Amino acid sequence: MEKQIVEENKIINASQQEIIDKTVVYVKETLGGEASGHDWWHAYRVWKLAKKIGKTEKADPFVVQLGALLHDIADWKFHDGNETVGPETARKWLEGLHVDENIIGHVCQIIKNISFKGAGIPSPMKTVEGKVVQDADRIDAIGAIGVARCFAYGGATGVGMHDPEQAITLHQSAQAYKNNKSTSLNHFYEKLFLVKERINTKAGLAIAEKRHDYMETFVDTFLNEWKAGAGEEI
Repeated sequence: MEKQIVEENKIINASQQEIIDKTVVYVKETLGGEASGHDWWHAYRVWKLAKKIGKTEKADPFVVQLGALLHDIADWKFHDGNETVGPETARKWLEGLHVDENIIGHVCQIIKNISFKGAGIPSPMKTVEGKVVQDADRIDAIGAIGVARCFAYGGATGVGMHDPEQAITLHQSAQAYKNNKSTSLNHFYEKLFLVKERINTKAGLAIAEKRHDYMETFVDTFLNEWKAGAGEEI
């Protein structure tokens, strides 16, 4: 009889756990050493947080874990804006492990819809599993780690920290957001400060609120130091 593993209020069988274990190794090998903040440790944090939120939401732990681990396996930001490469890469991996098609389709749908696409563009999830993974990913984009990731991404992509002459843009189309070349500090206004209001779950919101407050304090301090360095009154 196949061993059953109790996880997040539901049952994961031994073969599912083996798939998760192999996926952990795959993601770690694929994203290890990535320097923009979309590395293995980002996937790891999203995975662990998604498991925690998923427990309170009674979500399917197998789908949640696969979605979280694979959500950034081929991010469109590093593939010329191609939003299909992530789901396609995940599908190829899961098919190679003989995962059920219903599970593969669910995971790929999560990966397809998880990303923030602009201030004026909604990106809702249809399933509780999708909402859980999306919340975990969004929470890792804010707070102290979010601040660090924001500037790491800016440095990796050649974006400046701050330019007080550059206007903030609340993008009204996904294409405009993709084409955005704004500064790291503007990114707080164009995305990160908007994340809290887009959290799907009660458990996720409790975490997001604290992280949001930290970011506000950081940006206020940053701007005060910037003004002081420029000889302005603060």
